[in-house]
Amino acid sequence: MTYVDTSDISAQMFITVLLFLLIIAPLISLGVLRLFQSRKKSGFMLIGSGVAVYVIFQLITSFT
Repeated sequence: MTYVDTSDISAQMFITVLLFLLIIAPLISLGVLRLFQSRKKSGFMLIGSGVAVYVIFQLITSFT
């Protein structure tokens, strides 16, 4: 059994992956679920909000 070396992961990469796993991916998957349930308005709003969170995060990280 070996250990994985995580010392090379930057803080920005860690926060990006954390944000993706906790916020963006659930919003998009819930939006797809709503689309399959024929709730188009809420489905597109959830997918759009997931994309908006990603864009806002990219804007914040580009200025810092």
